[in-house]
Amino acid sequence: MNEAILTALAPHGELRAAINMSNFLLVSGRSADGGPDGLSPDLAKEIARRLGVPCRLVPFEGPGQLADAVGQDIWDIGNIAFEPERAQTIDFSTSYIKIDANFLVRDGSSFTTNAEIDKPGVEIILYNRSAYDLWLKENFSHPDFLRVTSIKESHEMFYAGTGDVLASLKPRLVDELAKIDGYRIIEQPFTSINQSVGLQKGHPEAVAFLNSLIAELSGNGFIEQALKRHGVAEKLSMVTF
Repeated sequence: MNEAILTALAPHGELRAAINMSNFLLVSGRSADGGPDGLSPDLAKEIARRLGVPCRLVPFEGPGQLADAVGQDIWDIGNIAFEPERAQTIDFSTSYIKIDANFLVRDGSSFTTNAEIDKPGVEIILYNRSAYDLWLKENFSHPDFLRVTSIKESHEMFYAGTGDVLASLKPRLVDELAKIDGYRIIEQPFTSINQSVGLQKGHPEAVAFLNSLIAELSGNGFIEQALKRHGVAEKLSMVTF
């Protein structure tokens, strides 16, 4: 293994992989020892295996906290979504999956397109500092954003009557609409979330290594099989490799 890659990704002799616990597609459960389980931990462990070092998972409640910790010598890679704002302090690999983000409205709503939502006076409730929040902040200038501390809270508040529109991940919306009536998804995604591997800036050899490995794991079925193994394969229609 190239010494520059090892120094960048495992400077303390292990790969410390930051895991965003709020993404239910990528962290879909708990392992026997109580640690995070799912595609994101599996990918981190495979990267560590290729490097020939142990893997230590470092869980974070959400992507904002994970991104804030770059440069604090807490993690070596961070499995979060790419966004230009985050790319100011983090280098990202190519994405390994893309997850649609859509708007949810109540059945009585007049909204039928994304463009109709980008209007003054419209209240969008959403998870603060999620990748889709960062995208909307840059691309939707007119609505009022009601930002809350978790994706779960955003859904609960919208179903309780807060806001005009809920912004969220389409797989979660589809899951919930299978159980409740009175709501509809605006089918055109307003963006897609590019799930990637981040690391501290300034290590091009390590980024190239990660890009090559992700291309291999995407092509050989590793990622698709992990999603199936963790019981989220039924959501593959909303995920692009």
